[in-house]
Amino acid sequence: MVRIIPMASSTIRPSPASSSFRIYDTANTCAASLVSLNSSSRRFPYLARDSLVAVILKARAFLLLLICDGDAAVPQSHFFGLRASSKIWRGESRSISAGNMAQASTAASLLEWVKKDKRRMLHVVYRVGDLDRTIKFYTECLGMKLLRKRDIPEEKYANAFLGYGPEDSHFVVELTYNYGVDSYDIGSGFGHFGIAVEDSAVLMVGKTVELIKAKGGKVTREPGPVKGGSTVIAFIEDPDGYKFELLERGPTPEPLCQVMLRVGDLDRSINFYEKAFGMELLRKRDNPKYKDENQHFIMTKEHSLRDNKYTIAMMGYGPEDKNAVMELTYNYGVTEYDKGNAYAQIAIGTDDVYRTAEAVKFFGGKVTREPGPLPGISTKITACLDPDGWKTVFVDNIDFLKELE
Repeated sequence: MVRIIPMASSTIRPSPASSSFRIYDTANTCAASLVSLNSSSRRFPYLARDSLVAVILKARAFLLLLICDGDAAVPQSHFFGLRASSKIWRGESRSISAGNMAQASTAASLLEWVKKDKRRMLHVVYRVGDLDRTIKFYTECLGMKLLRKRDIPEEKYANAFLGYGPEDSHFVVELTYNYGVDSYDIGSGFGHFGIAVEDSAVLMVGKTVELIKAKGGKVTREPGPVKGGSTVIAFIEDPDGYKFELLERGPTPEPLCQVMLRVGDLDRSINFYEKAFGMELLRKRDNPKYKDENQHFIMTKEHSLRDNKYTIAMMGYGPEDKNAVMELTYNYGVTEYDKGNAYAQIAIGTDDVYRTAEAVKFFGGKVTREPGPLPGISTKITACLDPDGWKTVFVDNIDFLKELE
């Protein structure tokens, strides 16, 4: 066993080299002790001596990466008497270094590709209990247009696409009706959709509030300035309980402008959406003095969100006044939400679903549907979950346009 000689006390800070050797000596001592223990007492019958030595060598190689380069000169006496072990150790460290370099190269390549990929938010998918009722509410009260509708009786569901412009250039909603299901649980994680109103939200709601109520909706926040700001907003609910925020804004090519989801770790989500999805952080606002205005009635398993303060991050593929964006909201101290079964997913266009899936996996997402064509229509997609479990489907850009035709 290697003997560790105590150092005399000194006010001089040890050199990196001497610190390194003390670390090596400690590792050597542990290694020799374990090998000796394994040989004599057999207290680790499940671990062969050679395997144990290999483990120690790998651990020591990792220490080398932390404090010096892979070719650092270290006396062979520090390798508990095994002359060949220095070569093995240096080989291990070089292998680990090469692995790290390869991983860094992959990350850089994927980041560059994700940023160059042509991406756009295509549509948001959610479930409703009465398709015709919802179509009527959206067209008569919110001013949307019915873009297309399809019924798939063999699979017992129907879809309707609505929005403020054609699907090939606008973000739209995809409503899904499952035969025989008339209600869903929205949960506490989904927040709202945002609609930009060119006139003042006060006038908008003032003109339509009675109509909204008559069509099965309700106003949950009367129009007025947002807390801490001057933008006029209002909140309404559709017949299924989905919330829409009406925002005062100038002329915009994308009136359906936001999808708000709550997350348990905002910095983690920002990092993921930037790297895996290629989105930009457009702005971030902390609101320590105000609660999430749209949560006053929501309950989690632990407590009410009534008094929570919050921070938001706006993420997207271009400026808010010209593109649909995601509004990620973090409420202080809340790390998990009930997602319910009503909200489904957002669809995003991409030039390559295979490379997209690779990036999602690499940067910490979970691919729930491997990339490839859908049966029957050949549109290539891949589906994934973000760190909070929110689902996104990436759709091949060319295939999407062909599907519209």
